[in-house]
Amino acid sequence: MGKKLHPLLTLPIAALALPLLSVPAHAADGYDRCHEGYYCLFSGLDGTGDIVEINANTPDLAVYGMADRAKSDWNRTDSYVHLYSEPDWGGCTAVTAPRGKGNFYSAYRDFFNGVRIGGPNGPSCGTSTEFRVKAHV
Repeated sequence: MGKKLHPLLTLPIAALALPLLSVPAHAADGYDRCHEGYYCLFSGLDGTGDIVEINANTPDLAVYGMADRAKSDWNRTDSYVHLYSEPDWGGCTAVTAPRGKGNFYSAYRDFFNGVRIGGPNGPSCGTSTEFRVKAHV
């Protein structure tokens, strides 16, 4: 005759087996890698490639390896974000509106070197006051 497991031992053994049967969570990809409350820059189009998440002023994106590399972004903050063509908030600027996301126009891909969240804007990189650097929002 075979051994019988005591009923009180079968329940803990079954509970231990459950985590092994669960399906692993799907990792976020594309724009979805950007967390709420952050401004994110991506080295690829449509939120692909390397990502940098920013929640404070960043005078030099080289610190994060993103200087002159960004091709798309997502502003998951409630503030306007100012992008600067030169480090230390130099050169010209473009603005990303709160909650805006998209690809930069081709002339502004691999172009920006600094980020300021909120505050005043600098001289515009465009020719009109309504200049936008997004191909789509």
